Amino acid sequence: MEDSQLRQYVPVLILALVAIGFAFGTLVASVVVGKLGNRTRKLGNRLRIKDTAYECGMIPIGEGNTRLSVKFYLVAMLFILFDIEVVFLYPWAVVYKEMLATNAGLIFGSMMSFLGILFVGYIYALKKKAFDWKS
Repeated sequence: MEDSQLRQYVPVLILALVAIGFAFGTLVASVVVGKLGNRTRKLGNRLRIKDTAYECGMIPIGEGNTRLSVKFYLVAMLFILFDIEVVFLYPWAVVYKEMLATNAGLIFGSMMSFLGILFVGYIYALKKKAFDWKS
């Protein structure tokens, strides 16, 4: 029985190996392509415009990285936080129908308490004006 349970993790292991292989493969490919690009740059005369950054067809003017307010990053982190918390709703929705027959009050109450805590955090962020990053 333990052997069959371990076999269920084989697809997860294969997926992890493919993900790690893809990550390292793209890193190696970027180094190889970069070295090939440097070699061709040394061989021929290149126009200066070809070495400038391409930004949606516009000629880049000014600094490449402008400074943003800390509030902007707080809004971004709050968005990620609430987005990740919404992901926890999916497993609940999957098992909701089958658990409704046995533990209707428990599953509904647990999700309402989760959403209540999430809503209190949202109200707190609104009161602190955390979402207003322009001021």
